[in-house]
Amino acid sequence: MKLTENDIIQALSTVNDPDLKRDLVSLGMIKDVSVSDKGVAFTVVLTTPACPLKEMIRQDCLDAVEKVVGKDTPIDITITSSVTSTRNNAPLLPQVKNIIAIASGKGGVGKSTVTSNLAVALAQQGAKVGLIDADIYGPSIPTMFNCEFEQPEVKEINGKTMIIPLEQYGVKLMSIGFLTPPDSAVVWRGPMASAALKQFFSETVWDDLDYLLIDLPPGTSDIHLTLVQTVPVTGAVIVTTPQKVAIADANKGLAMFRQPQINVPILGIIENMAYFTPEELPDNKYYIFGKDGGKNLSEKYDVPLLGQVPLVQGIRESGDSGLPAVMKEGATADAFRTLAESLARQIAIRNANLAETKRVELKV
Repeated sequence: MKLTENDIIQALSTVNDPDLKRDLVSLGMIKDVSVSDKGVAFTVVLTTPACPLKEMIRQDCLDAVEKVVGKDTPIDITITSSVTSTRNNAPLLPQVKNIIAIASGKGGVGKSTVTSNLAVALAQQGAKVGLIDADIYGPSIPTMFNCEFEQPEVKEINGKTMIIPLEQYGVKLMSIGFLTPPDSAVVWRGPMASAALKQFFSETVWDDLDYLLIDLPPGTSDIHLTLVQTVPVTGAVIVTTPQKVAIADANKGLAMFRQPQINVPILGIIENMAYFTPEELPDNKYYIFGKDGGKNLSEKYDVPLLGQVPLVQGIRESGDSGLPAVMKEGATADAFRTLAESLARQIAIRNANLAETKRVELKV
């Protein structure tokens, strides 16, 4: 009996995506199936290039097809990716697949450091990534990317003056810090800050992006409302430290996104500075700020704990030097890569299971 492409598709329909809990065929993840004298070939299109389960999926596909064709038939599996999106026909930033808000209730929890490393880690794994520094009054992204003295180019496009974002370490960047002298303070009222953020969306050339991360200021402010009113936000990530006072503020940040009139999905919680590990004693953990505060918060609200990041001197030094820690080899870089994979997974799960993102119509 001669095998057909339909036989291969039938075999692959028994393979489920571990996260989405549905078979790869119905999810549209199987492409270009061919059967010839040379063997069987097909392509698996993952939902993100940062998929940590790609080898598991590859092996499951191999096992399923071998049951039909036998172990002696050559099987050529190509793994590629296409990041999913629910931002269909969005009038603003239509080429951006996912807009992710990175928030914290309290300042000083390392939100900008986490955001920088997440952005670079996603870019390292093949995603197209942009980062907006929405902390208008205290921009730190320029320093963390070693470009605090650079200015973005401005171009006339279709009669409109547009900003070309800077690009560093594979990430497109926009910050108020690029437009003001490094040593000057931004003394603006709320509406001026909100107008600046809107300009980062409407007057900046972002082109195609899989993920646009928004590094928000601490708390719940005009900037947060401007974000959700200006663009549909795919989801939010809450960064906190384990200590009680940070968790109390993180509660408020999480609750803001969950308000019925805002209704932005929470993709997960990141517990930063979860424990201190001296570099000379990598197996030792000292819980300086308390233990499992972020983990307990994730359980309370039934949202994923994306990861726990240790307090390591090298992370701080990397931020100050403008070379994110994820670009160096070691346990810290591995932790941030795993964190980025967890975030990418939750975005894919959100896009598969929740409705299309809507821009918030909120009158305050």
